[in-house]
Amino acid sequence: MEGKELLDAQQKIEEADTTQEPEKKKRTLFREILSFIEIFVAAFILAQLMTRFVLINAEVPSESMENIIEPGDRLFGFRLSYTFDGPKRYDIVIFRYPVDETQNFIKRVIGLPGETVEIRKGKIYIDGSKQPLEEPYLPEKWTDDNDGYVFEVPDGCYLMLGDNRNISLDARFWADEAVEDGLAKNEAQAQQYTYVESEQILGRAIVKYYPNFESLLDY
Repeated sequence: MEGKELLDAQQKIEEADTTQEPEKKKRTLFREILSFIEIFVAAFILAQLMTRFVLINAEVPSESMENIIEPGDRLFGFRLSYTFDGPKRYDIVIFRYPVDETQNFIKRVIGLPGETVEIRKGKIYIDGSKQPLEEPYLPEKWTDDNDGYVFEVPDGCYLMLGDNRNISLDARFWADEAVEDGLAKNEAQAQQYTYVESEQILGRAIVKYYPNFESLLDY
């Protein structure tokens, strides 16, 4: 009898295990799904934090920065580049367009706060220097709107120009754009839109990742 009772008890245990097996599988599958969701949510939050506070993901729509940046190129900007120091001359930066801050522009820093920048016959002179800036990055000879400009860069502001000067919508034209858009009544009132304020700078362009990978820190 004892042997029979032992077999019956063992059989009941096995039946109980068989009954619980589907339930265990359900719990395991649920844990796996929950784990996947947690990973996905964490990755999504991290990506949002990165793009909001660290990186700028931008696509370039125009030819104004050729040949370094072509239309359709995608790049990253680093939002923290100027946390402790301001932009340097020649930096390629992403900023809110002064005339319409809903648009982001990408240009090169040419004039620094407090400087006088003159454009004469396709050359740029800083603070009355007899030697023009060296600009090996220009894709072609600068022939259009290349003479007769004088900019007095205010404190806390920067002068931005595109590399492809013959077609670039840059600081040379923003005052006119502001007048046309009704933001200012005349050229004098519109001068404030010529310059990019520190607060409008989103970050420095650091790397182009599409269609090819290329650093933008060496230009």
